[in-house]
Amino acid sequence: MIRELLEAIGVYTIYQRWLQETIDHGEKPKHIGVITDGNRRWARMHKMESWEGHWEGADTLENFLDWCLELKIKTITIYSLSTENFNRDPKEIDELFNVFRTYIEKVLKSERIHQNRIKVKALGRLEKLPEDIQIKIKELEESTKDYDDYYLNVAIAYGGRAEIVDAVRKVADKVKKGVIQPEEIDEKVIEANLYTAHLPYPEPDLIIRTSGESRLSNFLVWQSVYSELFLVDVYWPSIRKIDLMRAIRSYQMRHRRYGK
Repeated sequence: MIRELLEAIGVYTIYQRWLQETIDHGEKPKHIGVITDGNRRWARMHKMESWEGHWEGADTLENFLDWCLELKIKTITIYSLSTENFNRDPKEIDELFNVFRTYIEKVLKSERIHQNRIKVKALGRLEKLPEDIQIKIKELEESTKDYDDYYLNVAIAYGGRAEIVDAVRKVADKVKKGVIQPEEIDEKVIEANLYTAHLPYPEPDLIIRTSGESRLSNFLVWQSVYSELFLVDVYWPSIRKIDLMRAIRSYQMRHRRYGK
């Protein structure tokens, strides 16, 4: 109610203009991670089926990508489906898969993706997904593999611990084959075998979580050790550009010491 009132009298417009001018004069995060929390609660709040919130959340993601392009954010990683989410009601999972099918097709045909040369990559244990979705993901990744102006990563069937386990398995296989020696294993070797190894900036400078929850929920466990966190007290479908700008402004005001 308060938000609607402020918008009606133009306060948000003035504030957004000030934010835009302010953040344009500071260093912006090169990589933003996003935990898109609250789709189901948003749906219940609007007296809709819980799975309908995922459709609304997918529309919001399109807007969020546009905002990041406008603000020249090089890399974004979206947490869309965790390995734990597979324990939800089968009806909801089926609807989620339908959301993925629809939006993968949209991204394949999107002028926004190709005009901005956005490399799209799915991060996770993709073998857990239906075969037709796996095929479409490979088609999408293939169509954008030569792009490097922007990076859009979608964490799907993803778990941060699972990612580390998979990286360790890759390293162990290389040791077994004699490609590397055990004493050569260090942080750089592990990082080179993570899902994010293709990125110029694999560690997110900033992680945004919606719905007001204050936990990482197994998202980018390795990469987030020095990430700045920003909590938005709205459900994901209700996030606005001004919330993203506030997060970036907050990031710019923090002094990053990296343990020093």
